[in-house]
Amino acid sequence: MQTFLKIDEFCKLVHLEREVIEGMIERGVLNTRTDEGEIYIEASQGTMSVVPATTSNLSVNMNALPGESFVEKTIGTILNLHEKVLDAKDETLEVLRNENKFLKEALYSMQELYDEDRKTIETLTAQLKSAQDEVEFLKRKYKLMWNRAVENFNG
Repeated sequence: MQTFLKIDEFCKLVHLEREVIEGMIERGVLNTRTDEGEIYIEASQGTMSVVPATTSNLSVNMNALPGESFVEKTIGTILNLHEKVLDAKDETLEVLRNENKFLKEALYSMQELYDEDRKTIETLTAQLKSAQDEVEFLKRKYKLMWNRAVENFNG
């Protein structure tokens, strides 16, 4: 993910004069683009390019130091890792949002099923009660009929 800054913002960020930055652009050291007459500099590659330029103001010649490329690589690695962490964070948040949405929908679905099951249980309970009442009625009727039949037979 590339981040472009306006040339003036980039100058403030790296604490260099605009002329120095324009010279680096002319040499092709900085990655730039132009939109509507405004010059934009790619931030992560630009800051890696500026590291030797800012250290060249020191009394020590930085080109002679073997650690110069190490510093550039370290800064580049840190910036790349930072971008990857941000991308991973965004992806993780999106995955968690989708998972929460899915779980919420599943919970609503389970609640609906629970409500339907409760209604079904209530209906079946009422039918069972009605069937038990009818069975009791038929038992009494059957008992009365057989008692009369026995009385008629004996009597």
